[in-house]
Amino acid sequence: MSEIEVGLTELRRKFSEYVERASKGERIWIAKRGVRVAALLPPPAEADVKAIFARIEAIRRRSKKVRHVAVRSLIEEGRM
Repeated sequence: MSEIEVGLTELRRKFSEYVERASKGERIWIAKRGVRVAALLPPPAEADVKAIFARIEAIRRRSKKVRHVAVRSLIEEGRM
């Protein structure tokens, strides 16, 4: 990811251009009197919902299966 630094005055004049550049992956640092005060960043990648659910399912399959455990017994043992 490339980065550039622009002053606040220049940013005001060419705001649309810098927003377009940020949307294409460039990080734009905004400086006020030579000090970085903010940044325009590219948008985060969209989450792949199917991949997330596939990972959750894989974890669920690897976990221990607990069978025939009564909630009352867990409470009495102090585990719940």
